[in-house]
Amino acid sequence: MGVLTDYFRAPDATTVVRALERTEGGSPVLTGFGLDGVQAKRLDPDVVLGELVAAVCRVPWSPDLVAEVSVWPATPEPGPDGPASEDDPWATGPWVTELDTAVRDALAGVPDADVPAAVARWVRSEELHGALAEDMQPLAEELIGLARRARAAGERLYCWICL
Repeated sequence: MGVLTDYFRAPDATTVVRALERTEGGSPVLTGFGLDGVQAKRLDPDVVLGELVAAVCRVPWSPDLVAEVSVWPATPEPGPDGPASEDDPWATGPWVTELDTAVRDALAGVPDADVPAAVARWVRSEELHGALAEDMQPLAEELIGLARRARAAGERLYCWICL
């Protein structure tokens, strides 16, 4: 099945944790909790979303382009030796991170007329090798729309990841 990634917006991390507690870690986008979001299989925040942000901003991708803070699991993050057991939620997931507002604002700020060119740059990234701009543009538009709605509402963007 691969990695599932859903992007969504919420007012704050407390709202996200409450949603995940009620859904036993299920995606807030799919569980009917009412959080506005986008399903984006295999679109990890660090690299593939980072490549979209780089394309929108017309800068080279770098590992620090998408800053994130862990929100879920709600238990303390394990130390440098990793989780104490293979059943630890930090080992099994799902995981949710809060994305820096710079990511939201970069996506929200791209003018509609610039989206096709940004997507054309995005699909040239190594991670999207073989993808066609016309196939990826609807997803880019959904993510941009989500970012715009989050910015207009004063909300943050989050990424839910499940293996």
